[in-house]
Amino acid sequence: MTIVFANHRITAFVTIIILSTVVLGISAYFAHIFLPNHVADITTFSLVVPSLNILVLVWSQPRIEAFWIFMLAVLWLSMGAWYDDLQGHTDCSSLTDSLRTVTNNGTVSSRAYCYETKVVEAFSWMNFALLAAYLVVLITLTGRSQVLGRPYAWQEPIIELPWFGEYPGYPGPYQYSDGYMPNGGYGQPMYVYPGMNMMGGGGGQMPYVVRQEPGQQIVIQPGMNGGMPIVQQMPA
Repeated sequence: MTIVFANHRITAFVTIIILSTVVLGISAYFAHIFLPNHVADITTFSLVVPSLNILVLVWSQPRIEAFWIFMLAVLWLSMGAWYDDLQGHTDCSSLTDSLRTVTNNGTVSSRAYCYETKVVEAFSWMNFALLAAYLVVLITLTGRSQVLGRPYAWQEPIIELPWFGEYPGYPGPYQYSDGYMPNGGYGQPMYVYPGMNMMGGGGGQMPYVVRQEPGQQIVIQPGMNGGMPIVQQMPA
């Protein structure tokens, strides 16, 4: 396999962290001018969610990451809905300069405050959409890894998840951790039983190789009690 999934994951997380940082900055400003006397609930909530988001996005196992991604998606969804309820369908541009919002130390422009809340709302929806999409991809890829002979894919390092059209295993140019070898010959992939000698056999042949025939699909099933996997060819 390649590191396509790892690269896409990093790109998605960097985007989410950037959006979260913007929300955290605006929320910190709200906390400075409002807490503890005004709109304390939503201001505190908008500080907690992006902070938690930045802290938990680290390398982990798929099962742990799926749990946290789900929790973060729910939190961002809640925050987007809360800010939408706060401003409703208010047209910020229609607010005049004479309208002011009360703060701890006086007032601020209601129009400026409206625009800032709209930014928080929009970025909350964007983070929710990104996290929800990533969660679907994560569950799909982990399920594929289990089908391809990795029954403990949910517990393995997340970097070993393959992208669509790839096979699971730690990224590398030669043999991968599941024994899959790309370009086994004539454009067909080959599958090697894990733990077996790749260089054995006479005439330079590799005796423990299953070559995928045209119109067939390879089915890999885990062996009993940790034994060798069962590799079968079936009509596609």
